[in-house]
Amino acid sequence: MTATPVGGPAPDLRGATVLLPRTGPDDPLLAAVAAAGGVPLGTELVRTVAVDPPHQLDQALRALGEGAHTWLAVTSATTVEVLLARAAALGTSLADLARGARVAAVGPATAAALEAAGVPVDLRPAESSAAGLVAAWPPADGRGIVLFPHSEIAGPTLATGLRERGWLVDDVVAYRTLPVPEPDPAVAARLAAGQVAVVVLTSGSTARALVGLYGVPPAHVVTIGAPTARAAAEAGLAVRAVAAEPTPAGVVAAVAQALAAPPPP
Repeated sequence: MTATPVGGPAPDLRGATVLLPRTGPDDPLLAAVAAAGGVPLGTELVRTVAVDPPHQLDQALRALGEGAHTWLAVTSATTVEVLLARAAALGTSLADLARGARVAAVGPATAAALEAAGVPVDLRPAESSAAGLVAAWPPADGRGIVLFPHSEIAGPTLATGLRERGWLVDDVVAYRTLPVPEPDPAVAARLAAGQVAVVVLTSGSTARALVGLYGVPPAHVVTIGAPTARAAAEAGLAVRAVAAEPTPAGVVAAVAQALAAPPPP
C-alpha cells in the first residue's frame, strides 16, 4: 500500500463502478470519477449531527469573535459547515467571528471550504493530517490560545501536539458522526454481485461504517489519506491504494492505481 502520485497522463477508469460516500449532485469527487471515465455510485455511510445542546460551541465562537483566540484550527470541511451554521444562528458569520484570529486548515478541501466562506487561511501543512498540522504550527508565544472545534470522535493528535508545543488549546466538540442506520439495498446488491470495482473511503468513520453496514466488500479499497488507511486496516479492510493528496485528482489517481492491480481475493 503506497501513496499514489498525482500527475502524468490523465487516468482512465475504463467504465469501472466506484462506490463513494458522497451523495451531493455537485460533489467534486463524484464529478471527478465520472470525468475520468468511471461510473460513480454515491451512497451515504455516515451522517453528521450538530452537537446538542450547542452551548459550549456557541460560547467558544463568541469568544473567538471577541478576540480571545490567537488561532482557529479546522480539520475538515464538515467542521466548516457546522461552524457556518452556528455562526448564522448567532446572528453573524464565521468570517466576522474569525477576523481577529489566524486560521489553519488541515488540507486543501478544508481550506477551500473556509475560503468559500470568506475566511482566509494562514496555514496549511504540506502533509494533510493532524500530525502534519502540528509539525507546521509556529512556536508558541507563551500566551496564545488555539480554538479547535472538532468531531466527537476526533483523535488527540492535534490538541495534544499543540499543547506539547506550548499552546493553550480550547478544544470543543462541534458535531457527532454517526453511521446511517440501515444499508442501502441497491448498494448491498451491487456489492454482493461483484459489480463494484473500487470503494473509496474518506475518513475513519466511513471505513467503520462500511464494514458495519456491508461487511468487507469484494472490491479494491482506496482511501483519501494515510489516517483513513490506518482506520480502514483496523476495521479489517485491505487498502489497495492511498491518495497522495486529499483532492479529487488525488483520489482518481489512486482509483486508477487500484484498478491496475490484480483483483482482490
